[in-house]
Amino acid sequence: MVVSRRVFTAGLAAGVAAPALIGRAGAQGATVKIGMVVPVTGAAAESGSFAQTGARIALEQVNKAGGVLGKPLELVTEDDQTTNPGAVLAFSKLASQPDIVAFLGSIRSTQMHAMAPEMMKIGKPVGFGGTDPGLTKLGNPWLFRFRPNDSYSGKVIAQYGAQTLGKKKWAIVHSTDAFGTAGAKALTEALPDNGSTLALDQGYANQSQDFTPVVLAVRQSGAEILGTYFTFETDLGIFARQLRQLGVTVPWVGSPSIVNLSALKLAGPALFNTFGVADYAEDSSDASKTFAKAYREVRKVAPDNQSSWTYDAVTVLAMAMNKAGTTEPGKVRDAMLTIRGHKGAEGEYNFDRNGDGLHGYNIVKNEKGDIKFDKRIDFTPQLG
Repeated sequence: MVVSRRVFTAGLAAGVAAPALIGRAGAQGATVKIGMVVPVTGAAAESGSFAQTGARIALEQVNKAGGVLGKPLELVTEDDQTTNPGAVLAFSKLASQPDIVAFLGSIRSTQMHAMAPEMMKIGKPVGFGGTDPGLTKLGNPWLFRFRPNDSYSGKVIAQYGAQTLGKKKWAIVHSTDAFGTAGAKALTEALPDNGSTLALDQGYANQSQDFTPVVLAVRQSGAEILGTYFTFETDLGIFARQLRQLGVTVPWVGSPSIVNLSALKLAGPALFNTFGVADYAEDSSDASKTFAKAYREVRKVAPDNQSSWTYDAVTVLAMAMNKAGTTEPGKVRDAMLTIRGHKGAEGEYNFDRNGDGLHGYNIVKNEKGDIKFDKRIDFTPQLG
């Protein structure tokens, strides 16, 4: 029997060894519930466990500080099975519970697009991690992004490749889903501003098993630098190993998946000396270091953006509800839009009128498996 619904209120340490264990509110009385769509099964199950840990650390901290409106915060999860239909089903299960006042969506843009119509219909705040810029331009007032969108990542990748690495002829490899297509478009559009040109735009289907044709296209393109947008870390791991096996050694600057823990474990030395735009980098700020310390105490490994965005989302949603003095959706939404200067694990949150909270990226380098922070590049948001 597979149980996809999980409820968390406290007892974080008890759930670390087996993330699927259930921590219950006990006799504490009424709680304030946030629903979370998360991969418990499927290709992204490992990253889903990281996401749950980040959310649960925030949950415990919120409850230690007094909870939300004097009540314990509770997290109710549903398994998205790492598929779009699974995500839609998981969200519908959560949305059918009227006492859930807000939600955490997906880190994957393709899943967010699949769920967005139902999220619009439900009319409650949703924190999410998908980076397709179009998600906050759907006319859906309930979506709040807790990672920077890819209009920023494209600019940062293009700028770093040209100005720091001195390479200007690009091959771009990307998934053909909403995330990969939007990211590749953003990077392509940023190339001319940095005196760069596009030698190859190569898409691939998610959860491919063989990237040999893609790698050969990169090798034959004559590109002197590679930019990538991979949706799944499993795909990136296969691609990285085959890239090196076929002798491609040009500098590589990737989207945040290139520094996710799952990808690092799968690819190993094949990712050494690569660069990435990372919304989360441990050494980028005091808040990032504080989160890393808390996370390491629980998981005994370094955190990545799978866990940092959910940590920030739970923290900020709780903050907005306390600020609003109510869980009424419209008032919580208004409170979210007034948040300025909140220093989270991912960066400083200043929500614009579209619901984007972050407006820049970190550049990091993989030095023999260690992710080293290089610099932070931020852009001025248009606040409304």
